[in-house]
Amino acid sequence: MPLFHLLILALVQGITEFLPISSSAHLVLVPVLTGWDDQGLLIDVSVHVGTLAAVLLYFWRDTKGLALAMLGSLGVAPARRAVAGSRYPTLFWGLVLATMPVVIAGLAFKLTGLIDALRSPLVIAFASIGFGLLLYGVDQKRPCEKEIKSLGLKAALLIGLSQILALIPGTSRAGITMTAARQLGFKRPDAAHFSMLLSIPTILAAGTLAGFDLVEKGMDGPWQDALIGAGLSFAAALAAIHFLMRWLQHASMTVFVVYRVALGLALLLWVLL
Repeated sequence: MPLFHLLILALVQGITEFLPISSSAHLVLVPVLTGWDDQGLLIDVSVHVGTLAAVLLYFWRDTKGLALAMLGSLGVAPARRAVAGSRYPTLFWGLVLATMPVVIAGLAFKLTGLIDALRSPLVIAFASIGFGLLLYGVDQKRPCEKEIKSLGLKAALLIGLSQILALIPGTSRAGITMTAARQLGFKRPDAAHFSMLLSIPTILAAGTLAGFDLVEKGMDGPWQDALIGAGLSFAAALAAIHFLMRWLQHASMTVFVVYRVALGLALLLWVLL
């Protein structure tokens, strides 16, 4: 694969995975708009691995706490004692609970063929505009009160249920989970924080399914390209996470909504004219 092609795919995945603008939409659009051949499953998996590594590193304290909470839930006494009285046991089970709906729905979409049926520029356009305006309305009207440390299992489940809508390309997993968190009264940085932590099991689940497909189809592939893609997407994702967390300390989601609406309108014109 040409390096420029690989660079664009890695940057698109890395930058858009955690911003509320839909990474899946942009990855679908890259070959549609450029005429490039589909990058293949191995490259898709590798760039997702890069973004996963970025969120694990950026929130390394949470990664450590969640890992200890997981070990504690499995009966490892030192790990259980290490997180006793902290927010991590509740946060861990909240992430587990929030991930289950999209895993079940994702399997259903895959088995029924809905995943492929929805991968069209027209669907992306309407989802980008519609869910972007929803994000704007919620973000402007809801108070900024709650912090991630107060997030309970009920709120985690509600945010997780909203994640099902992200199976529609153009919706944005980050966007819809931030919308749900803001609707529940969480501050913007805390809504983004939980959304990014929720990406960890979600990307792992999606990567596992893709990994099974990869094994089934054979492990032969451009491994050097895959490693380069993972590294580039890691760097891009790390920068995007840092930008978003800093941005939401003092600004709203409006800039992302404007981008989503502009993208959706441009796609509608491109499809219909």
